[in-house]
This record gives sequence, C-alpha cells and structure tokens, in this order.
Amino acid sequence: MTDFQGLRAVVTGGASGIGLATARLLAGRGADVAVLDLRPGGLPSPLRGFTADVADDASVRAAVGAAAEALGGIDVLVNNAGIGAAGTVADNDDEQWHRVLDVNVLGIVRTTRAALPHLRRSGCAAVVNTCSIAATAGLPQRALYAASKGAVLSLTLAMAADHVREGIRVNCVNPGTVDTPWVGRLLDAADDPAAERAALSARQPTGRLVSAEEVAAAVAYLASPAAASTTGTALAVDGGMQGLRPRPLPEAAA
Repeated sequence: MTDFQGLRAVVTGGASGIGLATARLLAGRGADVAVLDLRPGGLPSPLRGFTADVADDASVRAAVGAAAEALGGIDVLVNNAGIGAAGTVADNDDEQWHRVLDVNVLGIVRTTRAALPHLRRSGCAAVVNTCSIAATAGLPQRALYAASKGAVLSLTLAMAADHVREGIRVNCVNPGTVDTPWVGRLLDAADDPAAERAALSARQPTGRLVSAEEVAAAVAYLASPAAASTTGTALAVDGGMQGLRPRPLPEAAA
C-alpha cells in the first residue's frame, strides 16, 4: 500500500513504542518521515531523526523547522510524545503536575504551533494526537495522567474546529493499555509483574494488551487521504474497554 506516497510526516516521540511503530508504518506506506525525540539515534532507515524536547519551545521550533526543510514541507503531524504518572490527587506534587501537563498538553501545542505554517501550505494536512482511554474512563491511580489526556481530548476537538477551514484535519487515538517499553517498566516495578500483566490484560474485553502496531494502524487511517472527511474524532483502540461490558466468564465446573 502506497497511500502516503509523496506525503511528508513528522512523528514526535517516534524513537520507541507507539511512535516508532507509527513512523515505520507511515514510511512503509510511502511517506517521507521525520522523527522528533529526545534521543532519536539508532532509527531504522529511511526514518530521519531530529533531537527535540517538546517541553522546550525553542527546541521544538528548531526541530520542526529542520524537519520541514529536510522533508520539503509537512503534511502529517503525529503528536505522540508524552509521559506517564501514577497516583491519586494526593500522591503527585505540584512539580509533577506541571511537568506532565507541560509535556502531554503543551507539548502538542508547541509542536502544532511550529508546524502550522507548513500544514497550511499542504492542501491535505492531518494532525493526529495520541490521547488515551484514561480520558474517557475512570482508571484507578491515574489522576494526573487522566487529567492530561482529558485535556488532549478537548484540545483535539478545539483544534479541529479552529483549522478545518484551513484544510487541516485534527483527530486523536485513544489507546487502552499498550504493550510498550513504558508499560513494561511499570510491570517490572510491580510486586508481582506476572499478576499485574494478567490484571491489565483481563480488564480489556479482548483479554490482552493492545499492540503498538494496532495503534499505529489507527493513526495511519486518521492521517491518510482515505479519511478526508474525518475530523474532530477520537478513535478508541482499547480492546473494547471503553464501550463493552461483557459478562464474567463462568467458573469452570468442579
């Protein structure tokens, strides 16, 4: 499939996990792809790496400018960079709140703001933000993270309204628990990693974690010309976690 042939894409947080899976998929479907990351080294060909800290406006502007120059423009922006946090409202101090909101919300603002002049010239521009199931479902021990992703969901809708008449579509994906290196580190820190993995898998009706490649496929759909009439939407990739309420499996007969 070469539906991205001739399109130029920028993926933030694209050196690992969902971002890397997305960058590789877009490149495989014909896009010229630039990855913005804190540590963009070691990327597979043909991905182009640029160092950027989405919490620093000057860093973002420099990286987006360099990427646009290397690509010859920007048609697709995937705002994927983000960080996690665990705890209730009583557990995270003000510094943590400022840090997570700065990266997860303002990071999207900074990157999109820097890319807008290029997106406006595209004629078929698309922005896809990585949101989360935490924006639409109450998850325990995720107060700060959920607040940041709730803001991403609302920001996505506002951006879609602001830029639709400029020919820029804006959508987001809402992944469930994804089997990424970040989740792997959380599991490794648990008292019983195997039991924690089983619990995370069981809360998704499909009975397993979402793969990074599945989220990437959703991002690619929203970014592709095939979705030209889709804007202001949130696409859940959560194994049915948000919308389904399956009955518990019956216990095995004794």
